Amino acid sequence: MSKSTKRNQDAMDILRATSRTFFIPISRLPSGLKEAVASAYLCMRAIDEIEDHPELPAEAKASLLRSISEVLQQPFQEDALLAPMKPYQSLLPEVTLRMGEWSRLAPESVQVAVYSRTATMAEGMAGWALKGWNVQTEEDLDDYTFYVAGLVGLLLNDLWKWYDGTDADEELAVGYGRGLQAVNIIRNRDEDLARGKVDYYPNGWEAEDMFAYARRNLAMADEYTNRIQSKPVLDFCKIPLTLAHGTLRAIEAGETKLSRFAVKELVRKVTGQG
Repeated sequence: MSKSTKRNQDAMDILRATSRTFFIPISRLPSGLKEAVASAYLCMRAIDEIEDHPELPAEAKASLLRSISEVLQQPFQEDALLAPMKPYQSLLPEVTLRMGEWSRLAPESVQVAVYSRTATMAEGMAGWALKGWNVQTEEDLDDYTFYVAGLVGLLLNDLWKWYDGTDADEELAVGYGRGLQAVNIIRNRDEDLARGKVDYYPNGWEAEDMFAYARRNLAMADEYTNRIQSKPVLDFCKIPLTLAHGTLRAIEAGETKLSRFAVKELVRKVTGQG
C-alpha cells in the first residue's frame, strides 16, 4: 500500500470515528472531490478539537490556534504546522496531531483554499476562546457561528467551484453552516453548560428562540441546496441537512438525538437506496 493510499484510508477511518453525519456523504463523493472535502473536514475538525478541549486553558487554546493560522497563511510546511502542538502532544487527539497529513490530502490545485479558510476559522476561534465564548446578543451568536460553521459553508463553495464550476450563493452557504451548527448547539446545550458553564444562547433567549434561529438558517440551507444543479454536490449537501432537520424534530419530540436507526432511514430516503 502506497503512502498516499494509506493516508487516504486513515483519513476515512478518522472521519468515521469523528462524525457519522459527514462520513456518509464524504464517502459517497467522486475521487478528487472526496479527498478535497475530507481534507477540509479533518483540518477544521482538528482545530475544533483544540477550541473544545476540556483541559487546555483559554490562553493556550488562543495561542495554539493563532500559531496554526499564521502557518497556514504561509507556503505550507508540515513541520511548522506541528511545532506549536508539541507542548500539548499528550493532550491533543489524533485528528489534531495528524493535521499535517490531512492538509496534504486534497489535490494540490485546491489545497490553498483549504488552508485559507481553516486559517480564518482558527483566528476566529482564538478570539472566542479569549472571550470565554461569552455570547450575549444575536450578533455575537452570528459571529461565533460564522467562524465555527459559516466558514465551512464557504470552503465547501470553494471546493464545488474548483470541482465542476458550481457557483453557489455565499450568503446561503453561510446559512447552511449556521443551520447545522445551531442544531448542534441545541442538541449539546446540557453538555456545554456542564463543561465550564459555556452557554451559546444569547441573554434572555429561551429554547424557542434558538429553535427559531435554527429554523431561519435551515431555511437558507434548504434554498442553498435546492439551487444546486451538480448531482455529486447536491447529494453531499442533502444528507447533513436532512439529518439536521430530523435531529431538530426529534429534540422537539423530547428525544436527545436521532437514533442510529433513524439516521439510517433518513439517509436511505435521501439517497434513494434500499
